[in-house]
Amino acid sequence: MKRQGALVFPVLALFFFTALYAGAQEDAFGFGEEPGTPGGLFSPSLKLGGEISAELDFFTAGDFFSNRLGDIFSGKINFSASSAAVEAVINLKLRSEFQHASPVAIDEAYGRFFFGPLDLEAGLRKLSWGRADSFGPLDVINPLDYTNLSAIASPRTIKIARPMLHVSWNISSFSKLEGVFVPWFQGHKYALEGRWTPARLVQIKTMLASYYPDLKDIYGWSEADFITLESDMLDQFVSGTIYGDALSLAYAQGGLRFTTTAGFLDMGFQYYFGRLPLIAIGNVQMGALGSVNSVKDLQNLASVDYNYYHQAGLDFAWIMGGFNFRVEGGANITGDLTGDRGEVYNPSLVWSLGFDRDLFWGINLNLQGSGSVILMHHKISSVPLADTEGGADISSTRITAILSRHFFTDQLEAKVTALWGVEDRDFLIMPALVWTKNDVSIELSGGFFGGNREGELGQYRDNGYVKTVLGWKF
Repeated sequence: MKRQGALVFPVLALFFFTALYAGAQEDAFGFGEEPGTPGGLFSPSLKLGGEISAELDFFTAGDFFSNRLGDIFSGKINFSASSAAVEAVINLKLRSEFQHASPVAIDEAYGRFFFGPLDLEAGLRKLSWGRADSFGPLDVINPLDYTNLSAIASPRTIKIARPMLHVSWNISSFSKLEGVFVPWFQGHKYALEGRWTPARLVQIKTMLASYYPDLKDIYGWSEADFITLESDMLDQFVSGTIYGDALSLAYAQGGLRFTTTAGFLDMGFQYYFGRLPLIAIGNVQMGALGSVNSVKDLQNLASVDYNYYHQAGLDFAWIMGGFNFRVEGGANITGDLTGDRGEVYNPSLVWSLGFDRDLFWGINLNLQGSGSVILMHHKISSVPLADTEGGADISSTRITAILSRHFFTDQLEAKVTALWGVEDRDFLIMPALVWTKNDVSIELSGGFFGGNREGELGQYRDNGYVKTVLGWKF
């Protein structure tokens, strides 16, 4: 990943300054300015914005107060330069140097070039496809960062920007064709340790630990050798990377999306080819220790990779009776067309149905259901480490509801977000109060997990939190 980052930043900087230069040349020839006004390097329209915030987090278990002094403050700085034909954007995140190697991280950085009805974007980008308001099944381009679930209420915040080439062709006022190419892969990210470590990671660590006594007795391996092996495999799971060259085009992805309007109906059709962002770990041969002669042999006992898949999807949106409806549906076709390959996810159907509507007393409701259905489920092994979907239910359904209301001429917003895992029988409730005046905001919010401890949300039922945030946008 270091090599990838070393190459990406100069390319992104090149796009930014190319936009500045292009805009300067355009203005120097008299476009977009009064006659007689000299052009220059900073003739394009330049914008600077961002926000600074101070946040305190309190948890119901473990370390009650989780912030060190230097971790309280964070911020964002957004730069943009634009002219008639070019726009360049760099968004930076300012983070605590106590938690990260660098206090500055690139959130997005890309150039956008306009050629009549054709728009070309290149760089580090967060791109949304589909129509769902939160975590839609067709929004597949950017992986997600689950290392801090207290940020899950903001889907765009936890998206991981990826290097990509994005082309949009505005065919008409109501129709558009998009194409995207993502040369390098990144899966979802998870916490390796601490309160947000997923239960599946704990399961993998337990499995690996069970190997150590036999390896020590048979081959004389040291504990340091085993820790190196464990670290390599777990790092792959939590970081969303794969063994080998992170820049390999073997992990390239791409897709097409067409959107149009017919009467009262907005519709979209898309095809995407890439890799599922969830790691696949299967075919673990528990009795094959006799064939192990090295750390690499042990790694090969389990198939660890990110599966290829094709997705074909469609979505619709319309307004009726005061309801704004949104529907998505699609099929994820993997390499396991027979359903009996333990190292590959089965094909599945994915869906989302939602709406928002103003109710009474100024209350707005946003309700969305989404989920998936595994095909050929009966062929999945019940052993989790022999089949990457071992023990999984045939369907997975999550309901998301957001109730919100504004008071005092929109200065105060009261909001409650609730997530309910139907099959897992678990939930997350996130109430929030946000007061905003003159670009200054004060937020008091919380998150409370509950339900089945084996569910995706219920496993964090001891991680309830309350946060206070003081912020300023400029």
